[in-house]
Amino acid sequence: MSGTMRYPDLELDLLRAFVAVAETGSFTAAADVVHRSQSAVSQKVLRLEEILGRRVFDRTSRTLGLTPDGERLLVAARQMLEFNDRIMRTWREPAASGTLRLGVSEDFIPGQLPKLLARFSRLYPDLHIDLKTGLSCSLLEAYDGDRLDAVIAKRSGSNSRGRVIWREPLVWLASADYQLDFTRPARLVMLAPPCSYREMMIAALDTVRREWVAACTASSLMGVQAAVAGGLGVTLLGRSFVQEGMQILRAPELWPALPMTEVTVLGEDRAPDLVEPLIAFLSQSLAGHDALTLAA
Repeated sequence: MSGTMRYPDLELDLLRAFVAVAETGSFTAAADVVHRSQSAVSQKVLRLEEILGRRVFDRTSRTLGLTPDGERLLVAARQMLEFNDRIMRTWREPAASGTLRLGVSEDFIPGQLPKLLARFSRLYPDLHIDLKTGLSCSLLEAYDGDRLDAVIAKRSGSNSRGRVIWREPLVWLASADYQLDFTRPARLVMLAPPCSYREMMIAALDTVRREWVAACTASSLMGVQAAVAGGLGVTLLGRSFVQEGMQILRAPELWPALPMTEVTVLGEDRAPDLVEPLIAFLSQSLAGHDALTLAA
């Protein structure tokens, strides 16, 4: 139209590459997420910056961070990609509907779970979620009693079922100002047994002959976090539980190295029409999250 400025289109694959780099913090990790080469991802980000006429990343030889313009773009890019995915899902997949009785372990990305559920609800507005949260052992008991259709639970020795969708490192946590006294037994903040976190803490300290005492026993992971943040002692949790005011203890001779923790989904065979959209959504949303290595 004469007299009207025609802006260039923002190509979705450029935005998808940009979001992947922003969320993973590196071009190498982003390449795995979008299934392209590292050089292709770099070229897409450069092309995006050319179209916008703005730099979206601050790059040095050691660090990569968003510029203020990049931070603004990240919000809009996520909205555009979500809108695109919602349209494509509407046309290419039958709409999931009904009620999904879902149990979610307190272990599962506590800081991100509300946002993930909100996004899932927008993508599947006809699917009602009856949500139950708690410790994995309680949720698995409800699942086995047919009171839940699907469960996202921590894998442990007694639970080897389900598809692994989430892995993250376990770390030793204490408050930022916690005074460590290595002349005395380690003061531990623990859940009551049976608890795999408790068992792993004890076993790990036994490997370095470290004495310990239970300084606090809590009934929930939220209680464990509160006790640790309040300086009552040290605990073992996934890295996604690290909050402001906490520190990760890094003295392997006193706080031994720890394995990865895994979270699985159960229920694919019980309510496939409801559970499969959830698993597909989680797999896409969690790819590249900085606390995990997504299972293939």
